[in-house]
Amino acid sequence: MKKNLVVLLCSFMVIGLAGIAFAGGGLPEAKGQAVYDYITKTNPYQQWSLFPGKGKFYTGKHPHGALLTTYVNDVALAGINDKVGTLANGSIIVKENYMPNKMLGAITVMYRVAGYDPNGGDWFWAKYAANGSIAKEGKVNGCINCHAAVINNDWVFTGPVK
Repeated sequence: MKKNLVVLLCSFMVIGLAGIAFAGGGLPEAKGQAVYDYITKTNPYQQWSLFPGKGKFYTGKHPHGALLTTYVNDVALAGINDKVGTLANGSIIVKENYMPNKMLGAITVMYRVAGYDPNGGDWFWAKYAANGSIAKEGKVNGCINCHAAVINNDWVFTGPVK
């Protein structure tokens, strides 16, 4: 009887932990390597939807590439499509930054994390070189200061979210 009770309790613990992991979506912590691993290995961003209304290799501008391709995870896509105005926690926007010759120059990421940086819209920012090395991560002043120009569009330049 004790053995059955122990097995039953262990089963509930495993199910409970699985539920917690699922509820959190298995999203990464707000750290450069964790986010990069998530978007390239755990949940490859190139399998996500393109930002609505944008195709591949649309015209970009400094400091991003001459050409851009922007992907959004399901959480961000739902918010953009529903015109919620403020994208939900867990929203991830990945922008491939290309040179004029269509060579990848960098990958930039916006990742909304509850309570991460209230003054910066709770966005975690990251820039990765084409080889995946971290160029910038965290509360990046250059990103925050530039994107503050579109604070009324939830810090997003690519297209409307409301």
